[in-house]
Amino acid sequence: MIRSFIRNLHSGPVALQLRRFVIVGMIAAGVQMALLWAFVDVVGVHYLLGATIAIEITIILQYGINNAWTFEAASNTGTEFLSGLVKTNIVRGSAIPIQLGILFGFVELAGVPYLIANALAIGISGGYRFVLDAKWTWGQ
Repeated sequence: MIRSFIRNLHSGPVALQLRRFVIVGMIAAGVQMALLWAFVDVVGVHYLLGATIAIEITIILQYGINNAWTFEAASNTGTEFLSGLVKTNIVRGSAIPIQLGILFGFVELAGVPYLIANALAIGISGGYRFVLDAKWTWGQ
């Protein structure tokens, strides 16, 4: 069962979507990191508030790219586009406390610099977001 799951991630029907999702996620993570840095170091916002704002901005960015590219076969158009945006906001919004909790834990408990901690939090919460977006936002 585990071997089959891993094989499907490499060459199965979900493999292409997963690779694209990771690419979009890496681009969005870069944007999120830049925004977080700007909010904290340039504007002077607390890192948790800056992360929350940066996350929401990248939720919208990722939805547009994932809808057009990652899940192109099931892409949402017309009014479905808006309902998909709401769904992805619910999915990714539910991941915000996970990501912020991990970020807080790394920064406050482990003394990890906030940008490194944010990168770790993005990576850790990524699988959760992929599964829920694939199943619910794009109904696969």
